[in-house]
Amino acid sequence: MPEVIFNGPDGRLEGRYHQSSIENAPIALILHSDPQFGGNMNNKVSYYLYHSYVRRNFSVLRFNFRGVGRSEGEFDNGTGELSDAAAALDYLQNLNPDASTCWVAGFSFGAWIGMQLLMRRPEVKGFVSISPPANLYDFSFLAPCPSSGLIIQGTNDIVVSEDSVEKLVEKLQVQKNITVQYQKIAGSDHFYTNHEKELVVGVDKYLTEELGY
Repeated sequence: MPEVIFNGPDGRLEGRYHQSSIENAPIALILHSDPQFGGNMNNKVSYYLYHSYVRRNFSVLRFNFRGVGRSEGEFDNGTGELSDAAAALDYLQNLNPDASTCWVAGFSFGAWIGMQLLMRRPEVKGFVSISPPANLYDFSFLAPCPSSGLIIQGTNDIVVSEDSVEKLVEKLQVQKNITVQYQKIAGSDHFYTNHEKELVVGVDKYLTEELGY
């Protein structure tokens, strides 16, 4: 899990990178939760997402948005963070120019950024969004959503409302040519406290179904 530093649009960005040993391996980018509330690339949900892809022989990058950890710059309410994510994906693709496919996974604020990124980058073929904050941010840009994916939500989340996520899922599920799976984790709060195993099992089950391994 080597540390990496790469150039972002507002200075250097700090990350952790795993290089697959498989030729033309797929790639995955992991996006963390809101920096204003302590979100960083080592948050346990981001860490678990990272390792779900590592276990499937992806080359995987997680990184700190601007102003977090050793990443330079200041919080920019999502606009700059989307640019950071695009720069991180560029960096990941430059390391893996022959990658077989590309996924984006994000938690909370990172799920919002990730779903914006997949709208702008047609190479993103799959996504995992954990607790997308549909009651806090506008997701109307997903019209239509270009990729199939997985959305997971805890039923005791007081940060992101279950109702708002269900409405987002319903909107996406009526779109043609994509499939969006929705998993609810009963009793889980926003950070999946004491429900980490169910979260990991849900993500792993979905990836196994989609990837075939």
